[in-house]
Amino acid sequence: SPKEVAVADPAAFKQIHAVSSKFTKDIWYEKLTNFPRLSVFTMRNPREHGQRRKLFARGFSKSYLREHWEPTVREKTFLAVEKIKVDAQTGVADLLKWWTFMAIDIVGVLGFGESFGMLELGKKTEYIRVLEAALIGNGIGAEMPWLRAIGSRIPFKPLKEAFNSSSYILGYGTKAVENARKGGQDSNLMATIMAEAEKGEAHVDDMDVRTESTSLIFAGSGTTANTMTFLSWAVLSRPQLRAALEEEVAKLSDNFTDADLEKLPLLNAVINETLRLYCAVPGSLPRVVPEGGVTLDGYFVPPGTTVSTQAYTMHRDENLWPNAQEFDPSRWFEGKEQSAAAKSTFCAFGAGAYSCLGINLAWMELRYATAFLFRECKGMRISPSMPADCMDLENYFVIVPKGHKCEVTLQ
Repeated sequence: SPKEVAVADPAAFKQIHAVSSKFTKDIWYEKLTNFPRLSVFTMRNPREHGQRRKLFARGFSKSYLREHWEPTVREKTFLAVEKIKVDAQTGVADLLKWWTFMAIDIVGVLGFGESFGMLELGKKTEYIRVLEAALIGNGIGAEMPWLRAIGSRIPFKPLKEAFNSSSYILGYGTKAVENARKGGQDSNLMATIMAEAEKGEAHVDDMDVRTESTSLIFAGSGTTANTMTFLSWAVLSRPQLRAALEEEVAKLSDNFTDADLEKLPLLNAVINETLRLYCAVPGSLPRVVPEGGVTLDGYFVPPGTTVSTQAYTMHRDENLWPNAQEFDPSRWFEGKEQSAAAKSTFCAFGAGAYSCLGINLAWMELRYATAFLFRECKGMRISPSMPADCMDLENYFVIVPKGHKCEVTLQ
């Protein structure tokens, strides 16, 4: 369009997303969540974003997560696999369902200080059901604000949930505030940022905490769940790969840790390759050209123009990734180093100063879930009930399988 330019050039990508870049987030991000207060995800002002991001740095560091939250991640991922195993032994298990419950229960504990208990219940709570409807509604509303304006006024429950549920969703964030105040600075990640804020100049009030905790659920549930679903499907669709991964994780001791999993070449290669082809947010990362304009790939782009890069495009560039459409974990093995251009444009968790804060948590969840699945469920296969196009991509900012399920069996 006259005001937006899609960019697929590696050099331009680096220019746009460099940590020192003066490109800022587009207003599209504010439209996406539709909350009255901005979160670290939606903040566009570089100074404000930097201050808020600094509050999260300690809580999302690998060392802090391993010290305080690894037992929770291990417990929830193992429970999810146990549920999958029971269903798969008696019929079919829907991986998307159980990975979703797992991811939401984990971020519930970390963000709110208590689990939603969905792994135990085996079904979605009312809050999560509305949250998922809002996630789709937000994706649509960010692209077509007029539709959100109309839909939010129609007295039809599904439309209300999709376009006008912010107050209900944020209300649950009160639990995060209460648990943070009564549990001390390590009781949940929100308590951690409140403690960090008290040490410095950055200020956060109760509404900030409610907004950030809710944003954490948005950012850390469907993303991890869908990535694990595509990973499981990709491996199970390749019997030789499945057998090799089963063999690798079978050698682990019973009390293995995330640090142990980090050393497994095939497991980590499978995760990286899944993130390349099926990263949770493969679409546009819109940025605004700074004052004075900029030259990208030989073309001058005036100030104020929105420029967008897409992980889907960059991760499938044959010049960067030979046989780019092929799911090939071996490309990540030691001795098969990626080119500098491939490394610099790998953006499964975003890029630059605005990249995903939760990358260490996501990796811990993916490693544990993958290890437990292929350790506890040897011989698992895709169910014959799965239609051929069931795992095609459907994109509402976060991708999901077209069939909204991934059924497997151990029968």
